Amino acid sequence: MEAKTLTNMATTQTAPNSICISKYLYSLSQTPQRLRKRMLATWTPDQELNQVRQRSGADMKRKLQWYDLVALGVGGMLGVGVFVTTGTAALEKSGPSVFISFIIAGISALLSSLCYTEFSVQIPVAGGAFSYLRVTFGEFVGYFAGANILMEYVLSNAAVARTFTEYLSSAFGVHNSTTAWRVQVDGLVNGYDMLDFPAVALILLLTLCLCHSTKESSILNLIMTVFHVVFFAFIIIAGFLHGSPNNLVRPDGLTPHGVRGLLDGAASVYFSYIGYDSVSTMAEEIQTPSKSLPVGIVGSVLIVSVLYCLMALSLCFMVPYNKISESASFSMAFQHIGWKWAANVVGAGACLGIVASLLVAMLGQARYLCVLGRARLVPPWFAQVHPSRGTPLNATLFLGLCTATIALFTELKIVVEMINLGVLLVFYLVANALIYRKYVMISHNPPSHTFLFLFLLSSCALGFSISWQFHKQWWNLSIFGGSMIIITALFQYMVPCLRQDTEWSVPFMPWPAAMSVFLNVFLMSTLKTSAFQTFGIWACMITLFYVLYGVHSTFKAEEFEMGVNEVNPNSSILQPKVDIQVI
Repeated sequence: MEAKTLTNMATTQTAPNSICISKYLYSLSQTPQRLRKRMLATWTPDQELNQVRQRSGADMKRKLQWYDLVALGVGGMLGVGVFVTTGTAALEKSGPSVFISFIIAGISALLSSLCYTEFSVQIPVAGGAFSYLRVTFGEFVGYFAGANILMEYVLSNAAVARTFTEYLSSAFGVHNSTTAWRVQVDGLVNGYDMLDFPAVALILLLTLCLCHSTKESSILNLIMTVFHVVFFAFIIIAGFLHGSPNNLVRPDGLTPHGVRGLLDGAASVYFSYIGYDSVSTMAEEIQTPSKSLPVGIVGSVLIVSVLYCLMALSLCFMVPYNKISESASFSMAFQHIGWKWAANVVGAGACLGIVASLLVAMLGQARYLCVLGRARLVPPWFAQVHPSRGTPLNATLFLGLCTATIALFTELKIVVEMINLGVLLVFYLVANALIYRKYVMISHNPPSHTFLFLFLLSSCALGFSISWQFHKQWWNLSIFGGSMIIITALFQYMVPCLRQDTEWSVPFMPWPAAMSVFLNVFLMSTLKTSAFQTFGIWACMITLFYVLYGVHSTFKAEEFEMGVNEVNPNSSILQPKVDIQVI
């Protein structure tokens, strides 16, 4: 009797599992049809603002002002850039002219920020580039960009947290900051064998802070950013007063590696500008998005660009480029001029900046994952917003744990090129999307004209980049660069663009977006082959996840919402039937 009962219980438990497996196998058999329906399916901005946002349950709290956004943008970029990339870029690529590399990267970042700003004003949701690309090019392109942004955030946050340990040890007067306060484990692969527990502790502490409240986190960031800017002023003034302009030409001149080194350095330091896109993910928590977002995004990029150039210049004033330290470069520079006490202060100030940078970046990454959960491209558990705190609690905790795990093992040099490639690719897609949206979706021109322009523009940028990499004659570069200018001028003249009744839009279109496309392609071409190989593996993994999970999840979510609306057309829970557009 007992055996029979146990058999019946086992049968009862395995039956639902069998049904789930059979349903999933049926879904897999329908993959080609569902891909055709979902990959190019777009949502309207109104659906992003209303229907999709309701899937999180509670709304995020609108408490932020424009100055909060400027502080978030500045804080998010400052800690990453100068303290993490300047030393390596100056030593290995740009030499004393690393400040020019920052100018080039800053121009590219500014052009991309203009594209982000217009989208964020028109579609003020937490999804950032994911939402902008989904309403323009469809679900798969949006998902691909969103997954890459998440990868970039997690890897860069882990790398920056490890740099925090180096500067913290420098603040306490430890000279060998690369290995200090880390535990070496024999048997692990080189680059993954130095366990960094202070970095893990910092990430977990910030994760708990972000789970509590966005406004309080913003206030904390504002305070740290103010102190950080004052600290930057100290380094800049001290570097110029106690350094020597002669160091700019020692030992091999201002540009020891030529123009090529300048541009390779620009691609390397582009990592420094990661952070301004986090401001766009705060759109659901801003009281006046249309006024505050342009000031927050563009203003923070301009402020940071100026500070980066001055900081890089002051570093090269203090130390000849061939003596700059790769790790804790500013602390070592002050030791070089005999200011050992200042080296400790720099270590402490750098730690403060890195904490502010991590705080902002971790704010942004959680909101990207939350919106991917709303879209049902990842499990909807990630989309839940805490009803009283107004924060994406589940997404924040999950990504905090992922970041802490990677920070425990992985060195910065292993992931920095892949991070730059992912960022540049997303910015490239956003610039293309802005051109398509303004000239096709808003101005109602034939799509073929705009697609042809975008293809020719990317082809010119690719031709210019290949000619540069293979050291072709100058006339090859002139042909591709001149062709880009002629094609853009013809497109502007022949294809009309309607002015929008919005409070902010990118001026002189399509030039800023076209230049952004060109620069992003060029900077991508300067990265190492290994970055493309690693990125290719990542791209295959996220595409496989979309095919095995994402497309089926979004298909079922659409079916469910259509079914509910057919049963109850006046439902207050869901909006009217989803209006899927196919481009």
